[in-house]
Amino acid sequence: MTSRTPHLNQPPHPVAREAWDVHRLPSAEGKTFLVTGGNAGIGYFVAEQLAGTGATVVLGSRDRTKAAAAAAGIRSRVPDARVRHVPLDLADLASLPATVEALALDRLDAVVHNAGVALDDPPRRETADGHELMFGTNHLGHFALTRWLAPLLAAAPAARVVTVGSFAAKSERLDLNDLQSRADDYRPKRTYGRSKLAQMSFGFDLDRRLRALGSTVRSLVAHPGGALDSLTPSRPPVHVRTSGERLRGLPAGLLIQGKDAGAWPVVRAVLDPRAEGGQLWGPRVFGLRGLPRAEPVAGQMADAALAARLWEASCELTGTDPEAGFR
Repeated sequence: MTSRTPHLNQPPHPVAREAWDVHRLPSAEGKTFLVTGGNAGIGYFVAEQLAGTGATVVLGSRDRTKAAAAAAGIRSRVPDARVRHVPLDLADLASLPATVEALALDRLDAVVHNAGVALDDPPRRETADGHELMFGTNHLGHFALTRWLAPLLAAAPAARVVTVGSFAAKSERLDLNDLQSRADDYRPKRTYGRSKLAQMSFGFDLDRRLRALGSTVRSLVAHPGGALDSLTPSRPPVHVRTSGERLRGLPAGLLIQGKDAGAWPVVRAVLDPRAEGGQLWGPRVFGLRGLPRAEPVAGQMADAALAARLWEASCELTGTDPEAGFR
């Protein structure tokens, strides 16, 4: 491990506090980025902002119609946008190699692991592979996808894997004995928070493993803070905000923000040449709103031993090992 490796229990590197203009992003001409779930929510705004840099943006989505609508929305804001769609179903692990083949790329400069499922109420649901739906999609799907993308990422000069976590993960703890949430007291919100915590733990552990392998690929984690639809500007037909919704959301704007601003930490983790592997990026104000900054990594997210055990369990559940793809 080199001296450049960030210490997860330490404050962010001073470089993270340097000025970054979210409205004047650096050029990424010639680069290609894959955004999973880029057809809606945070993912849409990540894709829109990245498209404005001149990069080619690939929207990974199960729904071709929604992806086409998102691409049209991006082009309405960025007329010369290079944006296209690739079919992606993270809840069907067997389909992932075909997705990567459909990219038809010889290299990939970054993947944003953004797509996710959030259930509000029981009953417990499962993926096509028999995994709990949120854990199986949000974590295991991206874990396995990384394995198949590894050769394309390794072929780029300095590729990045950016995993999109959630503020909700900070109040949860992983139960390695019940990763599939089979306990009788199944609670969707808790399960969602744990699935995002698993994602974030994976993102940090991936960077440790990449450095140990001597890879030029770096793994970073970002979260959007509090992002509310009523504070999000309209992007028809992807998202339409009424005047009433905007007015009702104004008080919440003191604490949280829209999904366009929620995308800022993710975009900075992809683009900022000063951002380092192993960092966590989030909004500046209490981790809920504001300009993006690197923040300390604490709790279970900083537990390398726990992450190693989660990695082993994820390898067994998916039948694949992302690390192997980078060797």
